[in-house]
Amino acid sequence: MGRFVNPDNGAFQVALNSEIYVDKTGLLEYTNRVMDTRQAMICNSRPRRFGKSITAEMLTAYYSRGCDSEKMFENLAIGKSRDFRKYLNRCDVIHFDVQWCMEPAGSAEEVIPFMERNAVSELAGLYPEIVTREMKSLPDVLSCIHSATGKKFIVIIDEWDVLIRDEAANRQVQEDCINFLRGMFKGTEPTRFIQLAWLTGILPIKKLKTQSALNNFTQFTMLNPGILAPYIGFTEDEVHALCNRYGRDFDETKRWYDGYQLGGCAVYNPNAVVNLMMQGEFQSYWSQTGTYESIVPLINMDFDGLRAAVMEMLSGSDVMVDAGTFQNDMLSLSNRDDVLTLLIHLGYLGYHQRGQTAFIPNEEIR
Repeated sequence: MGRFVNPDNGAFQVALNSEIYVDKTGLLEYTNRVMDTRQAMICNSRPRRFGKSITAEMLTAYYSRGCDSEKMFENLAIGKSRDFRKYLNRCDVIHFDVQWCMEPAGSAEEVIPFMERNAVSELAGLYPEIVTREMKSLPDVLSCIHSATGKKFIVIIDEWDVLIRDEAANRQVQEDCINFLRGMFKGTEPTRFIQLAWLTGILPIKKLKTQSALNNFTQFTMLNPGILAPYIGFTEDEVHALCNRYGRDFDETKRWYDGYQLGGCAVYNPNAVVNLMMQGEFQSYWSQTGTYESIVPLINMDFDGLRAAVMEMLSGSDVMVDAGTFQNDMLSLSNRDDVLTLLIHLGYLGYHQRGQTAFIPNEEIR
């Protein structure tokens, strides 16, 4: 059991201890199904406070062989699956929270070296006959361990895009981040030592020109959530059950916090719903958790039709959006559609996938 390699299940236990926990362990049926396949490289992007970290903690608690989580999961949705125990606590897991690593690393430039150095050190303790002091590259270490033992790894990276977002003007940091991810996941060799990869952040994987920097990943986004739509926020049935439990007005809850149309699934903002249940007042909970000021410069950008589109949405209309030009970063914004697409990923706009239109999702955002 280590900090980054085969962590324990303590972080997910905190979620289970909370007064409100909505069971999303059905997601594990999907990850179990794609294990050791071409679909095992997954990037799931979603806005702040939409459960990214809890999902990463759940995956770690379930797969890590650094803990015993059977009692934790047996009464949850995954416990009813016939494959419940197939991978339960049987895998070598590496879990990074890049946001947390920023502080101990000391600077943005040192985040990737900090992650690699610490993971390699922990792996050296587990595989002392294979990992030497001279080895510094994490992908190289994983390749050597697999070559010697046949072992594969599950790699979970929470807030993978922190360096892309927070260091938007630092090209070297961004290149180091992308190069690390490519070494870990791109090419023939990583398919040998990676059993499952789960990247989660606010943005989809950055594009290089027109292609994803990791085009072997299946991406589930606020534009195209696919099969993961019910696991990105709270579903209508889940919110209805919470309203009954806490005596809240469901119709008013729907007006305030519903509106994210992910595929065919109506998704509610989980942070806002939990705060409503606990505090009982309809107000803007989620928008207070982020820097609202950060979107004002986006709306004020001098792109033809941008302000008119925002005013149109505020009046209740949808506007057409071409999301294809967005480069999945915070810097390469070149037109109205790029800004609107970024606001969709940030959670400030909803998106109709079939009609390719954006809209104000609910009263809280309005």
